[in-house]
Amino acid sequence: MSIQFQPTALVGAIALALGFTSSVHAAEQKIAKASLDTIVVTAARSEQNIKDVPARISIIEPKIIEQSPIAQFSDLLRSEAAINVVQLGGYGQQTSIFMRGTDSDHTLVLRDGVRLNNEASGATSLNFLDTTDIKQIEVLKGPASVLYGTNAIGGVVQIISKTPQKSAAFITAEVGEHNTYKSLIGADFAENDLFAQVRGQRLESNGTKISDHQDAIASNYDQKGFSAKVGLEKAHYGFSLDYSENEGTSVYQGFDWASDSYVNKAHTFENNITTLKAYAQLNPSLRADARISQFKDRLEQLKSFEITEYTANEYELMFKQQLGSKQNVNVGVTHKDLETETNKPLSSFAQQLDTTGYYIQHQYQCDRLNTQIGYRLEDHDKYGSHEVGQAGVRYHFNPTFSVYSNIGTAFKAPTVNDLYYGSSSNPHLKPEESISYEIGFDQQLNNTWSFGASIYRTDINNLIDYAAVSPWNLDNISKARMQGAEAFMHWAQDDYFFKTSYHYVKATNEKTDTELLRRPRQTLSISAGLENAQYGLSATVIAKSKAKDWDTTQSTPGYATVDLHSYWNVNPNIKLFSNIQNVGDVNYKAAYDGSVDGVYYINGGRLASLGVTVKY
Repeated sequence: MSIQFQPTALVGAIALALGFTSSVHAAEQKIAKASLDTIVVTAARSEQNIKDVPARISIIEPKIIEQSPIAQFSDLLRSEAAINVVQLGGYGQQTSIFMRGTDSDHTLVLRDGVRLNNEASGATSLNFLDTTDIKQIEVLKGPASVLYGTNAIGGVVQIISKTPQKSAAFITAEVGEHNTYKSLIGADFAENDLFAQVRGQRLESNGTKISDHQDAIASNYDQKGFSAKVGLEKAHYGFSLDYSENEGTSVYQGFDWASDSYVNKAHTFENNITTLKAYAQLNPSLRADARISQFKDRLEQLKSFEITEYTANEYELMFKQQLGSKQNVNVGVTHKDLETETNKPLSSFAQQLDTTGYYIQHQYQCDRLNTQIGYRLEDHDKYGSHEVGQAGVRYHFNPTFSVYSNIGTAFKAPTVNDLYYGSSSNPHLKPEESISYEIGFDQQLNNTWSFGASIYRTDINNLIDYAAVSPWNLDNISKARMQGAEAFMHWAQDDYFFKTSYHYVKATNEKTDTELLRRPRQTLSISAGLENAQYGLSATVIAKSKAKDWDTTQSTPGYATVDLHSYWNVNPNIKLFSNIQNVGDVNYKAAYDGSVDGVYYINGGRLASLGVTVKY
């Protein structure tokens, strides 16, 4: 298909849509009030009011997620100032996230509690995740290994999927520049405590150039997926069975040292998640939750004939005991068995590792004081036992002002590839270990203004890196330190809103006294607009300072981008929406590609799009 968009035409469409609206509702003030009572689950593995969490946690809400089905998962994270998203090009290209200055594999990504980090490589295939069935995204900043084990040094990003609340069906289509389109179809059923859901989606894009070398070509991408869910929710017991799959092909160019040239490459991917959950209220004060899940991740390099397959099976049982009206204790055990296999012409290998974690967490909650303290023992096939702990407290001086502080240790186990794959592997690697400190406050002035700030420090020992001497293999050679601060301010009145967040971090290798790569010192995010039940128009500005890349002679310059979003609910059954990502078509540099001629990966440029949703 051939689709051409001009900015003036798109702006005209937005104006036309807004011109037909006739009524205004004071919805944003209601949203501001509701945010004080937002329920989150990531910080405690059970429902908890966000204002009581003794840590910094932010929510990417449904209204943000629903702005654009075309938006990639990484696009949804960009407005979070504490996260630096590094995407090597546009759709389907390699993507990493650096939370609070920690490494790209120090952030744990979950979907309803299921780990999406491929523990063969330690990273998450963020560029291959589908955004079709997301209720909200919870971003927990700071260590979380007590509850979740390895990888959670910098924090946790958890995808909370939707559960049907009523019977309905919908069709959505969005088309945009670069011959990009996405179509969705779904149906929900909810009646008498039973629910069921089915979703299907397809995305295609001709893509954009992913580097700034003179012979770069556009790198296309296609993706399709399916998901289904069924369950029962009773007051004293319930269960759910959830399945999702996603597959596609990504084309890209890379520098080849053997031929000293750029070559066209491609890989196909396939991932699926199966999750069975059940809960039972055993008595008025004791609840049991159980989960069995499987995550499969398959990546095939079409040009180099390399296939990597990863399977993780998880089994979890948790008990929550209420101790009177103000205290509770969570006790749980999680077992994982990991299987990974890489087939390639010269050095194929297969490995299996098992790990079991035992954790306990105590919470105290009253009108003014909220505390949380936990301990975890992790037993790993390769590195043996490992212990971590965490403690946090939040004190409410009054209903609108509170301060919090926490301290916690965390760890990241060496990946299977670190231990066994390739000439640089080292089977004697130790886990990376961290300790973090944080203090902050939150202030809700009234129904319109809220703000908060925090400062933190994270020290990481046994950082895994390449040795500086022969044979230059991986080793626990570095110590890193991240020192930072963040602040936010929100304002909302009637239909209008304004929110901004700022993050500063200095991330250094303490052994060499040098800055760590791909960590911009400063990030600023600003969003403003008007929204109500019938229409909305908003803009988001994201600005980042420069960052070091590869060595002292290479760096990625700072940049700023502007996104525009609008929607119009024509009637209860039809919604029109439009988006312009990166209005100015700013071709900012994302990362140095390591070539001899100083070429950089660049972002995907502007993407203007229009869409419609028809609901029944």
